[in-house]
Amino acid sequence: MRLNSTVVLTLVLLFLMVSAGIASATWGYKLGREALKGITQPDARPVNNLTDAQGKPVRRDSVTFLKEENILKDVKARMEGGEKAAP
Repeated sequence: MRLNSTVVLTLVLLFLMVSAGIASATWGYKLGREALKGITQPDARPVNNLTDAQGKPVRRDSVTFLKEENILKDVKARMEGGEKAAP
């Protein structure tokens, strides 16, 4: 039985592509592990530890919304080369 050269070439190229993929994945994994050596996860969330001058925890529950008019005035002033518009 005679082997077809196209089949052999296809199988060789497939083997080389799989080998290159495995080699690059292994190298990338090792490189990433080496880059992250010594990096640890924080023990606690630093945001939860914030306190004000009296020692009370700082709460950030409220959201401040800006008025569209003020934003448009500020953008127009900046586009004209002026300073930031007063709020």
